[in-house]
Amino acid sequence: MAEAYIVDAVRTPVGKRGGGLSQEHPADLGAHVLNALMERTRIDPAVVEDVIFGCIDTIGPQAGDIARTCWLAAGLPDQVPGTTIDRQCGSSQQAIHFAAQAVMSGTSDVIVAGGVQNMSLIPISSAMTLAEPLGFSDPFSGSKGWVDRYGTQEISQFRGAEMIAEKWDISREDMERFALESHQRAVRAIDADAFKDEIVPYGEVTTDEGPRRNTSLEKMATLQPLSEGGRLTAAVSSQISDAAAALLVVSERALKEHNLRPRARVHHLSVRGADPVWMLTAPIPATAHALEKTGLTLDDIDLVEINEAFASVVLAWEKETGADMQKVNVNGGAISLGHPIGATGARLMSTLLNELERRQGRYGLQTMCEGGGQANVTIIERLA
Repeated sequence: MAEAYIVDAVRTPVGKRGGGLSQEHPADLGAHVLNALMERTRIDPAVVEDVIFGCIDTIGPQAGDIARTCWLAAGLPDQVPGTTIDRQCGSSQQAIHFAAQAVMSGTSDVIVAGGVQNMSLIPISSAMTLAEPLGFSDPFSGSKGWVDRYGTQEISQFRGAEMIAEKWDISREDMERFALESHQRAVRAIDADAFKDEIVPYGEVTTDEGPRRNTSLEKMATLQPLSEGGRLTAAVSSQISDAAAALLVVSERALKEHNLRPRARVHHLSVRGADPVWMLTAPIPATAHALEKTGLTLDDIDLVEINEAFASVVLAWEKETGADMQKVNVNGGAISLGHPIGATGARLMSTLLNELERRQGRYGLQTMCEGGGQANVTIIERLA
């Protein structure tokens, strides 16, 4: 089978809710990283065969196939198509998978993958809540097949994260310590310019806005739980954010034809499902599946990026996998850096690629929980 290579990966800073990117049109955020990617790789934009972007809540400025709109808003050739996909939080990681699979199948040579989300402009779950006047309170009610299988119980990420904390005996204090470490790691990374090679400043926004330098366990302890008697608070949850990210994925033939230097090879791609009611546990079986398929162990993996949707998700994954947390989210995660849902997968890959190079590691693994009880896993091998 043909190989797929990552030539470059760029992203905007991650803006916090109501922050420096909050009033920017999603198409302009996406256009910004697309132009930067074209400039950095010096590839002729006309040879790009498709643009695959992740985005959810595709209404208003995110409607109408935002991948295509971003490309056109960037002033790039109009013969290049684009498509937008929704695998919930894993949308742009799945975009990378589709790009790599197109190249590995031999049907394409040059694909742009990435994602965009402005959660300040379009609040999370807007695609669900806006249908309420039409008589639909959620995506499940009214489906005989769904109700026969799962009943009418609450289906939400918050309930799933709370259930995980209870099942794996993860205390509020455990999660707050994890959250504090996420902020501290992110601040250290910013101060060390660890993100300088992946971030393309957007106007006056030059760095990630989410990390809190002055947070503490004492401050976290004052917050009210998200549900009465629960363990979860806003402090141990991912931040609502705005951002875009993009990668260039090509074949070996494209490397030669366009004089490109690969930074990484895609070593493994897979996606697995788990219980949709628990929703957020799938990274556990997905990681096991990926390691079994590749013959690798976590000892062979130099760095891991697992999305910090909630602290309980990562801590349960740690308990099940026995992962060395000194190799996991070394520059912080979504609790500190934010979770611009449709862009997060590509943001994580940009960070993973750059940190592998900084540390001269070989293999990096990325995974994340996703709505519907799913998880993607991507393993890349550093080449540069």
